[in-house]
Amino acid sequence: MTQPASATRPKLSFVVPVKEEEETIEQLFYEIQQVLGDIGISDFEVIYIDDGSRDSTWACMQELARKHPMHCVSIRLRRNYGKAFALVSGFRESRGDVIITMDGDMQDDPKEIPRFLAKLDAGFDLVSGWKQNRQDPLSKTLPSRLFNWVTSRATGIPLHDFNCGFKAYRKEVLESVRLYGELHRYIPVLAHDAGFRIGEIGIHHQAREHGQSKYGWERYVRGLVDLLTVLATTRYLHRPSHLFGGLGLAAGALGAGILGYLAILWFAGAGPIGSRPLFFVGILSTILAVQLISLGVLAELVTRHSPDRSIGDIVAQKQDCRLQLGDDDPARDSQGSRASGWRRLLEPQDGTRGEFDGPA
Repeated sequence: MTQPASATRPKLSFVVPVKEEEETIEQLFYEIQQVLGDIGISDFEVIYIDDGSRDSTWACMQELARKHPMHCVSIRLRRNYGKAFALVSGFRESRGDVIITMDGDMQDDPKEIPRFLAKLDAGFDLVSGWKQNRQDPLSKTLPSRLFNWVTSRATGIPLHDFNCGFKAYRKEVLESVRLYGELHRYIPVLAHDAGFRIGEIGIHHQAREHGQSKYGWERYVRGLVDLLTVLATTRYLHRPSHLFGGLGLAAGALGAGILGYLAILWFAGAGPIGSRPLFFVGILSTILAVQLISLGVLAELVTRHSPDRSIGDIVAQKQDCRLQLGDDDPARDSQGSRASGWRRLLEPQDGTRGEFDGPA
């Protein structure tokens, strides 16, 4: 169902991907509406995305959209495409300047919405929730803690809960990152790489009362694989030889060490080394080193001839007073060129990227 055109854009857009959550969709909408009414916000939209439900979730979504055509949009995907694709579908339909994502199982408490908005008003571009007292079984919380620790150490972003679906974004953040696969949990990493300010708040997490979790252990395995993708496309995007060359040097050092050790044994008369498994490990490590270093060189050549990131993606502010300066203006330098004002880039020259602020 398509939302009718409105004279004014909503201030807030809520993007809620759901899969077989027929018991909670209506309750979530009315709780969001009540919380926003308490803080004086009436122009909002809630965008539900049905990601392949097999129950009556879609029928409930349609009915809710008919009852509230100015505040509710219902989208149904042809099949289960995954959370990242569902989120992107909702982001494309959203019209608000601030976009909040929530899960549809009512474990995210809508009463936390004002705290997210206050954090954004403090100057942050993305605010991530942290389920400090998570109401889930140990079989989910322990792997999640390990995953978050590894991700935090690997990316250098001290978030406590990358998997939390309760987040608030300024619209320009989502316009600057590209989501595919299962990269939705790494939006803070991608946004931080683009220079946006990242914040975090501890939130109240509610126990699930209806339905069951749609995720298992396999999502952490996929998440770690996606982590390698994120690191390659952020930290090593413009210097791929550092990634492949570093791995190649490590493999080469291993191979050289093994072959050197075997050579010493051979000279010491310890017998033939050609039939030892360790000999083949050393040979394969050396070959792997050559391949990785060669791949790094090729990646550098591709990067060198690839277009740079769009200037519009990295410039935050610009002030240019050149047209206001005359030929005899003292702002001209000794070479006769005019001053170009100031520019503040999202990636400063000192190599720093986005900022981070911990939980409130």
